[in-house]
Amino acid sequence: MHTDRIICTREGAIGRIVFNNPERHNAMSYDMWVAGEAAVRRLAEDGETRVIVLTGAGDKAFVAGADISKFEKERGSAGAIEEYNAAVARFQDTLAAVALPTIAMIGGYAIGGGLAISICCDIRIASDDSRFAIPAAKLGLGYAMPGVAKLMEVVGPAFAKEIFFTARQFDAAEALTMGLVNRVVPRAELRATVDDYTARISENAPLTIRAAKAALTELVKPESQRDGDRVDALVDACFHSEDYQEGRRAFMEKRKPAFQGR
Repeated sequence: MHTDRIICTREGAIGRIVFNNPERHNAMSYDMWVAGEAAVRRLAEDGETRVIVLTGAGDKAFVAGADISKFEKERGSAGAIEEYNAAVARFQDTLAAVALPTIAMIGGYAIGGGLAISICCDIRIASDDSRFAIPAAKLGLGYAMPGVAKLMEVVGPAFAKEIFFTARQFDAAEALTMGLVNRVVPRAELRATVDDYTARISENAPLTIRAAKAALTELVKPESQRDGDRVDALVDACFHSEDYQEGRRAFMEKRKPAFQGR
């Protein structure tokens, strides 16, 4: 689905997805969920992207939840609600499962579905004026178990209960204490900090990062459900890659390696 509410670009090895609905604090509509999923897939499959950054347009919000103005049209019946929820789940599942490393660049509000998007990313870097909340208990909404589980995986059960039960907004310092974000930086330094991260990641060996992400994904599953063979195959591929040879040569020659992802 085409919409100008999702902007997907690539600059060198850095893919960027921008939630472009600033007049509504980048609140998500059905077409944005669908286009967002397509954007993640496009970057994951283009063969050039090494890291994906997700951010919101403007300076007020990352994503401030769902676009309530669209509810009557998009969530006005049981069938529409089911279709809408399926689009949300597909986007979040695709983002969480993508093999590339992902960074949420959070400037401002990350509320409800916006917070859910951010915790589907591998790394969250926030400006010091950001705000976080899951206000479901103020709206009477039910929160499906996978979403609860993902939040608990990030912050642990005690903080997950506090977030859900109080439904209040947390500031960036509280979010850092909870482990909800990796870093908090002054607003003026947010883009530069994220750019530093993306530069470091994109210069490192893609196969190594892919294997590490796969291992971490498996390790949070119950032991009986882990696919150790898949991780072993990815690790083995690292040792048989041209990048492994390049890394060793670069170390001996005291130069920066030029990894190709093969």
